[in-house]
Amino acid sequence: MNASSSTSTTGLQFTHPYLAVVLGGGFTGMLAAAALSEHADVVIVERDRLPRTRALPTDLPQARHAHLLSADGARSVDELLPGVVEGWLAEGARLMPLPSGPAPQGWLPRRPAQCVIACSRDLLDRVVREQVPALEGIGVLDGTEAEELTGTAEHITGVRVRDTVTGRARRLDADLVVDATGRGSTTPGRLAALGLPAVREELADHGIVCATRIFRAPPGKENCPVLTDRSAPEDHQGPGRTATLVPIEDGRWLVTLTGAGADRPSEHADRFVSFARRIPHSAIGDLIADAEPLSEVRVSRDSASRLRHYARLRCWPTGFVALGGAVAAFTPDYGQGLSIAAHSALALRDALRRRGLDEPALARSVQQSLARIAQAPWTPATGQARPTAPTGQRPSAAGRFVRGAVNGVLGSAIGRSPVRRAYVDVMPSAPTARSTRPAVPVPVSATAAGRRKPAER
Repeated sequence: MNASSSTSTTGLQFTHPYLAVVLGGGFTGMLAAAALSEHADVVIVERDRLPRTRALPTDLPQARHAHLLSADGARSVDELLPGVVEGWLAEGARLMPLPSGPAPQGWLPRRPAQCVIACSRDLLDRVVREQVPALEGIGVLDGTEAEELTGTAEHITGVRVRDTVTGRARRLDADLVVDATGRGSTTPGRLAALGLPAVREELADHGIVCATRIFRAPPGKENCPVLTDRSAPEDHQGPGRTATLVPIEDGRWLVTLTGAGADRPSEHADRFVSFARRIPHSAIGDLIADAEPLSEVRVSRDSASRLRHYARLRCWPTGFVALGGAVAAFTPDYGQGLSIAAHSALALRDALRRRGLDEPALARSVQQSLARIAQAPWTPATGQARPTAPTGQRPSAAGRFVRGAVNGVLGSAIGRSPVRRAYVDVMPSAPTARSTRPAVPVPVSATAAGRRKPAER
């Protein structure tokens, strides 16, 4: 029983007979901890100090760009954390129809039954971050970095961590270790250090640059809908220029611009509006021209999509699972991370309910399920990219077909805009059985009765 052996190490009190350690305290890690909390006490290990207050517009991390969580994704999160949607809306998030916008090939019709949660990523994370540690048996070790996995290639027994301030090292023994550290995951190297073979990776890089700035919405325009538009790429292979305006809490607009190569946005504030105005049929540039900026321009250039094929390893260690962006990380222009995190955490919870934490085949079964969840959006999201690693081969026939369909049939209105992001979020990122079910309203709890009583600490 590992829970008791780790109590003295972490200083936290545990009540379950099993202990799980989640690496990563972001959106994915918090959802994974919620999924595990029915069956084990959970320690969340986070390298950074988690914010205790709202993040200022100038302090937002990599996730500062436009994010639209579909109604389907919101339902999944609310299933794990009853009342979370209610919390988002209470804090200023809005439930809006899927965005539509003009394009050279016509308008993409809006479907009122398909909606998105529109708010800042800080709000999405903050409400989840406030609810999860309040669940019974969950503790957080922030300012703590995971150094290496302990155990063997056949069975992971825990993780060795180090305090980033004091340098003090400790070992956390666990019945299950979950990697939820996202695109920066170092799991391939850690598994290789234990003697497992190299994990096959696919890498697709569009070279997309994202630039985001927050504005004060002009009086009377606080309730502006989500707006998006994209200019079609001349070669029908590379990314076009995009602009996205999302109304967020506190009467603000979050505007994200994307592009690649010579046609990419700049970090210079005086070029932000002019870039948006160069997108055909878009009014976003005109809308923000006289709006008051509330932040500097924040730019991200690490936008490659990466898929790690853990499920294809002939042997997989018991006691370890990698999920979310640690398995599949997509360019921010496709916005798949939130949906994959929610579906992955649900898959983990469902497997635990079926098999139990002491089932030897649990980890491999979960990893196979997560592979299917990650693979579903991979071809649509990367079918237009030229693979750059590891093989440099040209896209598959399926990838070329999707590329043609996106550019030719669906048109530039949903090529890489948030319209497509939300569409893919509702459809391919979920298992087929879920994607074909009729749309239903997002559940908003009238009370928090479904939430477990917080632990006393």
